[in-house]
Amino acid sequence: MPPQFHIIMTQYNFDEIITRRGTSCVKHDMIKDVFGTEDLLPMWVADMDFRTPDCIMKAVRERCNHEVLGYTFSSEHYICAVINWLQKHYGIETKWKNMHFIPGIVQGIAFVLQTFTQPGDKVLITTPVYPPFINVPHRSGRVFVSSPLKTENGRFTFDFHDLEEKAKGCKVMILANPHNPGGRVWTKEELQQVAAICKRQNVLVIADEIHADLTLPGNKHTSFSTVSDDAFHNSITFIAPSKTFNMAGLASSVCYVPDPDIKKQFFGFLDANELSLGSLFAYVAADAAFSYGDEWRLQLLDYLQGNVEFTEQYLKEHLPQIKMMRPQASFLLWLDFRGLGMEHKDLVDFLLHKAKVGFNSGLDFGPEGEGFMRMNIGTPRANIEEALRRIHDAL
Repeated sequence: MPPQFHIIMTQYNFDEIITRRGTSCVKHDMIKDVFGTEDLLPMWVADMDFRTPDCIMKAVRERCNHEVLGYTFSSEHYICAVINWLQKHYGIETKWKNMHFIPGIVQGIAFVLQTFTQPGDKVLITTPVYPPFINVPHRSGRVFVSSPLKTENGRFTFDFHDLEEKAKGCKVMILANPHNPGGRVWTKEELQQVAAICKRQNVLVIADEIHADLTLPGNKHTSFSTVSDDAFHNSITFIAPSKTFNMAGLASSVCYVPDPDIKKQFFGFLDANELSLGSLFAYVAADAAFSYGDEWRLQLLDYLQGNVEFTEQYLKEHLPQIKMMRPQASFLLWLDFRGLGMEHKDLVDFLLHKAKVGFNSGLDFGPEGEGFMRMNIGTPRANIEEALRRIHDAL
């Protein structure tokens, strides 16, 4: 059980610059391995440069005061924290029997493919999309089938006619809800159409909702399983506190499966392979996050919204050739560099060796990402300004 806290309103400082190098940090300490050079400002992998919330750090420290780190399990307090979070924020009324701990959402997607598909089976995705949606099926011998998203009014939308055609013969669809990298918060009506198509074509939906808690002010996330009976009985939903509360290193995620037949098959696979337990601190941190972290989260969302607005204004004033897809969720920006008139390989070279900024290459998200980059703005605003200034000065 996490420590009990008195509710004290704290103003959190997201402008603080924290040195992360030398902490076995992927974002900073693997720059040379990933980009081939160390002299970069890293704006890529999707974790944030902010301090993990104090309620989480306090819970972890206090648990360390008991100097026995033995076998553990999901406590009643942890279970209640997860269930209450889903009910409060997304209207999901459920019991723990419909949920299951998993070490991470990408691993969870792989587990679903192992349970419900065979090598050679087809997996439906919509591109551009988070690279593991492409890589996990490919590396496990499955065949990914892409339905490219359309862009309307500056945001991604589904091509439902194409989605229905591509769904034929597929076994599973992996859905990013909200979307990564575009930050799109899908509407209830859009999700209902996806659910209806997948039901007609007998395609099981994996809903990755890891960015749901990062839905920006003025937008509302709709959890896939809640939109229709088709969705309720034909989906596996993944959630995690890792992105929202900057605790990805603790590998703490949960799946929600309301349909009894799907649940029996999937949970049977997880339990047969001893995947039912997390680490001690995965539970402790998640419990604290869901129990006491909402005020920190709300302040974070306001700060991220400010980062979005700052970036948008800077591009308009100083780099009008670069267009930004305005996100409705998360701390990731999809940037269109095609206005610079460079081939993609030349764009990569320019950003790495002249601007000295490390972004995620758009091509990693599918062929539709040519000429695009994904930028992480989950960082103090001074870093964003420095990255944009470097690009401006290099041009």
